[in-house]
Amino acid sequence: MRMWDKGMVAGVIMGCLLYGGFPALAQSTNDPGIQGREQRQQQRIQQGVRSGQLTTGEANRLEAQQARIQGTEDRMKAKGNLTGKERAKLTRMQNRASRNIYRKKHHNRMVATS
Repeated sequence: MRMWDKGMVAGVIMGCLLYGGFPALAQSTNDPGIQGREQRQQQRIQQGVRSGQLTTGEANRLEAQQARIQGTEDRMKAKGNLTGKERAKLTRMQNRASRNIYRKKHHNRMVATS
């Protein structure tokens, strides 16, 4: 296996483990939409890798961003239910991550047309 293939496989496995492999371990919140959005964004990253729209490095950076958001959420939930202010912060972080995913998947890759 080439080096980038190993990285891609490792990234996909890490993503599955962190964001979807163990749904029973996911902490519940008073806003279930947060968990669903994290899973959808992870799926978008994985789809981008499979389709070739994202390089392994891009996918790794996007997954690291998702992991930072998850860490922030975990710290917030450690104190109890999420407040409105905390939910708003997580929403802003996810909005930024969503824009980053879109931009990386669609960044000026021109296809030659005849």
